Amino acid sequence: MIIKEIRAELKKHIDLEYKESVKRFFKENQEISHYGVRTAVVRKIAKNSFKKIKDKSKEEIFRLCVELLQSGLAEERGIASIWASFLIDQYSPDDFPFFESWLKKYVKNWGACDALSCFVLGPFILKFPEYIAELKKWTESKNRWERRAAAVSMILPAKKREFLADVFVISNLLLLDEDDMVQKGYGWLLKVASNEFPDEVFQYVLKNKDKMPRTALRYAIEKMPTDWKKKAMARN
Repeated sequence: MIIKEIRAELKKHIDLEYKESVKRFFKENQEISHYGVRTAVVRKIAKNSFKKIKDKSKEEIFRLCVELLQSGLAEERGIASIWASFLIDQYSPDDFPFFESWLKKYVKNWGACDALSCFVLGPFILKFPEYIAELKKWTESKNRWERRAAAVSMILPAKKREFLADVFVISNLLLLDEDDMVQKGYGWLLKVASNEFPDEVFQYVLKNKDKMPRTALRYAIEKMPTDWKKKAMARN
């Protein structure tokens, strides 16, 4: 019943103008199927609906998450990630295979990738940093979303000033990736890390700027001082 209630609530908040405008953010034949509900509304629905299931077991809630993920609709997949994030205190190492399977089976665009990475995988990594080794394996995947998730899942730890060495290792592993979605992913990670470790990230960028794709480079230096940006963008 809770799934039916969510779908009914989402249908009430469809914004056709917004639905059309979102399409321009999903290019290169990325799969995007959605109601057309604004992000703030989706998050509110997720929060309110979770109150009705919060007393269920983690396993029951994860099964509901899978049902939402299987729909293929962006808003439902977003709610699944938010619900899973509410269970952070109950996360255990045994959950990693489930989260990895969600990434492999249900993520078809950058929006779904980033929701799962930021809401679920990032908090998991903070709690169980030994699984950073698994993220590093994803950098070798043929699946662009696994490679992007390897970087984006480290954004929350970077914000918490954790695991800078691993941020650089993952960036190195993705450095020459030809996929712009992956380039933007690790560039975003470096940008976030630069807020907490400006000197270290700047030195990393200077060391790699002649190899790093321009897309990744621009993302990485976005928050840096103007004179640093000029140095980073100058070719040797």
